[in-house]
Amino acid sequence: MMLPPLAESLHVAAGLIAEVLAGRNFDVALARAALPAPLRAATMDLAYPTLRAFGRGDFLLGRLLERPLKDASARGLLLAALMRLEARPQEAHTTVDQAVAAAARLARGQFKGMVNGVLRNFLRRREELLALADADPVARWQHPAWWIARLQQDHPAHWQSILAAGNSHPPLCLRVNRRRVTSADFLNQLAAAGIAARALDETAILIDKPLPVERIPGFADGLCSVQDWGAQAAAGLLDAQDGMRVLDACAAPGGKAAHLLESAAIELTALDADTPRAARITNNLKRLGLAATVKVGDARDVGAWWDGRYYDRILADVPCSASGVVRRHPDAKWLRRASDIAGFATTQAAIVDALWRTLAPGGKMVYATCSVFAQENGAQVEAFVGRHADARHLPVILADAQPQPLPDAEHDGFYYALLQKA
Repeated sequence: MMLPPLAESLHVAAGLIAEVLAGRNFDVALARAALPAPLRAATMDLAYPTLRAFGRGDFLLGRLLERPLKDASARGLLLAALMRLEARPQEAHTTVDQAVAAAARLARGQFKGMVNGVLRNFLRRREELLALADADPVARWQHPAWWIARLQQDHPAHWQSILAAGNSHPPLCLRVNRRRVTSADFLNQLAAAGIAARALDETAILIDKPLPVERIPGFADGLCSVQDWGAQAAAGLLDAQDGMRVLDACAAPGGKAAHLLESAAIELTALDADTPRAARITNNLKRLGLAATVKVGDARDVGAWWDGRYYDRILADVPCSASGVVRRHPDAKWLRRASDIAGFATTQAAIVDALWRTLAPGGKMVYATCSVFAQENGAQVEAFVGRHADARHLPVILADAQPQPLPDAEHDGFYYALLQKA
């Protein structure tokens, strides 16, 4: 199937980037656009790297425009075109030509000349402008200044690699449904389909080149799920055994809940505060041939959903800044504010305090985030243990012996703490 012309995908990407510039979530805007598959793929190939590199593109535009550009769609088009010019210098003529064609569909074509002039000016001054960008922290690292400063404080030895990972294309990792197929057999199925992959452990398989799930053999039949390797650590840490009563709080879309059910014959309750997201839990479990009690409720309001029977294990996968998975949601780093982190920390504390009441004596809770910020992670757990005399902070043993897998080529960034009730 032929991809749509570059001009069309640039035009659509510009509109979606404009939504983010207006403070809206990119994934929501993309879903609302309801694009046909080829155009959707081409648009994502432009929009995602543009949003990852927004700090750089914004810096360059500031030196190429005489005054701020008020039209958000025209600005989004220039950002996407600049990203492509830097990434594919050998296609500079095509990029400029198609960007001008896309500009013809904006505001009755009034931006055609401006887009042409700005992009050609960039090409003339390319080396000068890129050198200036490399000397500016936000443009170089493509993250907000407050984000960079927080990582330098929290991870003085790793902040640069974390930022670099945040600008990279995320890996595609699968979790094999061990109730239906072995990892070795599934690898053979992938090989037969011409998909290069390798096993990371007993259930995790890393695909060499990301591809649509529709092309993964057995996905529709529940042989596997898409789940980052770092996220797969939660089920092992919880160590749920057959017959246990387990709660997965903040469970949508259900990846960790499904992993728990694949690992042991447990009585699982999957809780989420959002009705549409809770429906995704049900759909994912159905595809995998698994069953759980799915409830809609706020984890902080225990009285509204708890039946009074204690849980042997609780997974508190709390809402967070998602700073460890930002390469999958590149708009988040530009929509977040430094003050948001304290708000997340307040919500997290309220959730774990409430859930602790429902944990049986001797039971275990895994506190989990997909954040790399200490205020949401180690500081949060230290404060929790200080509030609860019956809480014991147990050591976490992961593949790299660290409680916080930092983002790299194989997995995203997560934090885990294991807590046991006296």
